[in-house]
Amino acid sequence: MQLRLLTYNIHKAIGGVDRRYRPERIIEVVAYYNPDVICLQEVDEGVKRSQFHQQAEMLADAWGYAHRCYQRNVTVKDGHYGNAIISRWPLTDPVDVDLTIPLKKRRQALVARCHPRHEGHERTLGVASLHLGLAGFERKRQLRRLLSCEALSHFSPRTPLLLAGDYNDVYGELGRAVMRPAGFARAGGAPRTFPAAAPLRSLDKVFYRGEIAPLHTFTGRTKLARQASDHLPLIADFELTGMADG
Repeated sequence: MQLRLLTYNIHKAIGGVDRRYRPERIIEVVAYYNPDVICLQEVDEGVKRSQFHQQAEMLADAWGYAHRCYQRNVTVKDGHYGNAIISRWPLTDPVDVDLTIPLKKRRQALVARCHPRHEGHERTLGVASLHLGLAGFERKRQLRRLLSCEALSHFSPRTPLLLAGDYNDVYGELGRAVMRPAGFARAGGAPRTFPAAAPLRSLDKVFYRGEIAPLHTFTGRTKLARQASDHLPLIADFELTGMADG
């Protein structure tokens, strides 16, 4: 069974160059790649700059996906923004994992169970949508906290886990320093996702563990994708390789 995951820092659906709020661009960019599971970061809820839209609900409805969960991360004066997971398959047991480091901006990860179905068979995989901090020491501490959290400890070593999002990992240190020792590998090489108009940095990543194999990882580099946000979407195709569950 194959699945496609797309992770995308949508920048509240505000263009990285023109600074205009155009959610229809995000809708079209994501729909073009037809993902099964979508991990979003910087999703607005009830904020004036994004017309007070409930973006997670609005986007999921536009894509026709019945399953979604949203995590309030940063509170602003008229609302909040955070991470979301949207899926064509059922999502259960969503958990907010606090990654905030003292004296730093509030950061969280959203973890959920996803239940793909294929030819009458159901599988379970863990999915996390995360947005790490800007300082190197902060990112390492946040990631170690996530890897040791109770929500992830409930998954068996064989159960597929996908940790996707904006890692802000400018120098590519997290894979070697944190993820590899924990048994995770990175899907794909180092596709550049930021800034969207002329990408120079590989900030967005997908790490995986368990009975799942990467097939292909690439960035969405359409003309519209270069305009819709300040990040490009990252798309990763996988094959579920075993029968693990739990």
